[in-house]
Amino acid sequence: MRQHSEQKSMLGRELEILMGERQKLLQVVGASAALIASLDSRQLPRAALQSADLVVTTLNSLTEETLYDALTAVHAEIEEEERVVSH
Repeated sequence: MRQHSEQKSMLGRELEILMGERQKLLQVVGASAALIASLDSRQLPRAALQSADLVVTTLNSLTEETLYDALTAVHAEIEEEERVVSH
């Protein structure tokens, strides 16, 4: 019985760690989305275009719910024309 309790406690701690990491990752994704939305790709240096494209492609592959969670994590929202604005 004690072993079961210890395993349950360890699992709970691991879940808390994972949820904390998820929140940090959502903040990174939300900040990245806000940054990318504020950029004018015509003004980016050529060297930055490939990296920006990778970020955009990755962001576009997220579910709408995950992207919403990410934007919420950094207090940003998508306007009607799909542009991200920080508050």
